[in-house]
Amino acid sequence: MKKPNNKSEPDSKLKKRLAKYDLWIKEGKIPFSSKVIPVNASVEAKQWVLPTEQATEILRNARIFTLVDCECRSHYKRCNNPVDVCFMINDEAEKCLKRGEGRKISIEEAKKVLRKANEHGLVHLTIYNPDQHIFGVCSCCECCCHDLQLLKKFNRPGLIARSDYYAYTDLEICNACGDCIEACTFDARKIINNRLRSAIDDCYGCGICVSVCPENAITMELRRNVETAGNIK
Repeated sequence: MKKPNNKSEPDSKLKKRLAKYDLWIKEGKIPFSSKVIPVNASVEAKQWVLPTEQATEILRNARIFTLVDCECRSHYKRCNNPVDVCFMINDEAEKCLKRGEGRKISIEEAKKVLRKANEHGLVHLTIYNPDQHIFGVCSCCECCCHDLQLLKKFNRPGLIARSDYYAYTDLEICNACGDCIEACTFDARKIINNRLRSAIDDCYGCGICVSVCPENAITMELRRNVETAGNIK
């Protein structure tokens, strides 16, 4: 998956959104703007009961959810990634339906949508606002996503909360092919002296790197059980 070439200056819409987030965070209305959700496939092998932020569990536990077009990609149109991969939840879902936007789908259909997003290397995020703690689940790309742009262009890593996992690389298996470097939205992986290194503090635990590794050398580990081998702290 090749990253888009997006070097344009931050636009006025991003600056307004950043000011809004800063105000909400200062007033204690939201803890952060969004939180990364790990890709389901990246943790299946562990046979763990996934935390409630897992995308499918959020949707399954919602009173109602609707499939909608991604606001970010609809606005910026900087890539060819699929647009119909985001969800509104509960009150926001009902508002969308009243406006004639989006549609209700089953949880099985939602799983297919999330798998499609995974195949395109999109990062799953829960979205927060003051009125509802979580009002949406979006699958985002770094060239269009409002929050990912704020993180990278304005150097605001605190706006997005990491998932409960980080990507651990077994260097005995890794062949340093670089596929995971290309796929990593957060620039947490690099080759140093012909060896792959990953920075734990820069990893947001999305799991996209797991899905592209040809050697199955990467696994998702609980962040509270951080191991340092093969990683840069």
